[in-house]
Amino acid sequence: MKAANIALFFFIACSGHAAAADTGGAYPSRPIRLIVPVPPGGSIDTFSRAMIRSLDQWSGASFVVDNRSGANGIIGADLAAKAAPDGYTLLSNSFAFVINPAVYRKLPFDTEKDFIPITNYVNGLGYLLLSHPSLPARNLPELIALAKKRPLSYSSPGSGNGAHLAGELLRLKAGIDLLHVPYKGGGPAFNALLGNEVNLTFQTVIVSQAHVEAGRLRALGFSGAARVASMPEVPTLSESGLPSFVYDTGWHAWFAPAGTPAAIVNRIHLEIQRGLKDPKLREYFIAGGYVPAGNSPVEFRATFLADLKRYGEIVRAANIEPQ
Repeated sequence: MKAANIALFFFIACSGHAAAADTGGAYPSRPIRLIVPVPPGGSIDTFSRAMIRSLDQWSGASFVVDNRSGANGIIGADLAAKAAPDGYTLLSNSFAFVINPAVYRKLPFDTEKDFIPITNYVNGLGYLLLSHPSLPARNLPELIALAKKRPLSYSSPGSGNGAHLAGELLRLKAGIDLLHVPYKGGGPAFNALLGNEVNLTFQTVIVSQAHVEAGRLRALGFSGAARVASMPEVPTLSESGLPSFVYDTGWHAWFAPAGTPAAIVNRIHLEIQRGLKDPKLREYFIAGGYVPAGNSPVEFRATFLADLKRYGEIVRAANIEPQ
């Protein structure tokens, strides 16, 4: 056996024994509750369930998804923060998690201190800017021209999430009037556009591509630095008249309550890394405009702290008043 393989075997074995010692037995010995702080149907929910399916090879592990939506993910995150730090309650969230401290004057938890970042399992390349087909604008220049004649509305999963910030940046950079209409989660915000309650929304490729291809929605542009591989016909917003508009969709990640033993955190990270090697899962994420990641808890914590600062600066630049 090569030295590298011996070292990996030793790490896995030690992680398993340490986790067992910290929990009074083999970990996991009962179902793991994964709190998803949005309603079913949004990208956080669909990504979480896809990630769980890839963990079937983890002996003894089973997951129960607990959708706890409300207050832009704050309700679900608060439940996770107050859960026992034993590895049996985890939180799956998006980068909107680090935007909330800048948007809400008071949170029921400390975003930095009450959670342990486990890993960012995917990083997003960008959003699709979507319109309802009834809107008489087939591309970004036509949209801007229309919005300068009359105000338009856009939906988001709530105040202070990634889609909200993307809409505010579009408003500022294009010099147009856009009314933000917040909903209680990504699913309701997306359905609002499908039902023609609003004119626009920013949504991930993985959630919206089928609707675009079926003609139920129109893709006006992609917010990333380059066109998304699965929809090469959709231009970027930067090449459509807003050269400085490049906005990614951040990370999706798992967290544990503060105080969770390091051996358990490392074991969960290891299993997620294994799951991300599944070719079907990788293809699913990549086609949807995401790149599989799986950074270590130490690496992801550094990203997490940096993003707390970065998105706070974006919120202030967009003149979003804290609630």
